[in-house]
Amino acid sequence: MKRIKIPAVPSIRRLPSYLHIVKQAQADGDQYISGTVIAEELHLEPIQVRKDLAITGIIGKPKKGYPVDELVAAIEHFLRWDIQQKAILIGAGNLGTALTGYQGFRDHGLDICAAFDNDKKKIGKKIHGIPIFGMKDLAEQIQVLQPALAILTAPSPSAQTIANQLIEAGIDAIWNFTNVKIKAPAEVLVQQEDLTSGYALLGVMMNTRM
Repeated sequence: MKRIKIPAVPSIRRLPSYLHIVKQAQADGDQYISGTVIAEELHLEPIQVRKDLAITGIIGKPKKGYPVDELVAAIEHFLRWDIQQKAILIGAGNLGTALTGYQGFRDHGLDICAAFDNDKKKIGKKIHGIPIFGMKDLAEQIQVLQPALAILTAPSPSAQTIANQLIEAGIDAIWNFTNVKIKAPAEVLVQQEDLTSGYALLGVMMNTRM
């Protein structure tokens, strides 16, 4: 599979914050918004905002800024938030339950359509309206549901084994919420999500403030 050059990750991570501000401007009836306004809201440099927005392909107009409706569409299209994508969840524990109940995923086109777990007390039930299947049904349900990605929140000791099952069943994109670095073939996308990193950064900032 051909490797695709991915834009700078920090730029991508900032785009949802930009989108939130631009959507507020849209709700207020503004037709244009400048990179400077966005930068001031987020305490960034205007040139950084303009560079970040450039990766979406949109170009601002001198003295006017960016057309609000077009900017919303450009950011959402770049992030693939303008299309519906199915996902399955592996691990219906506390974190998995919280993720299935997060409305923000639905607002951005991510449809968690099924969950999987080994706990017999959970199998056959639903969380936030999403059915829970046993792990033994994983491969079969992947063929039926055809999800675009899998969200992994299972216990860390079983993370790699489950990832292998997912890959074997045809999943080529995994959003990994465990603390295990998943080993996968080059053609399989794995996004490691470390929930402690934000808290670590906040802790250091709090220490330096004292």
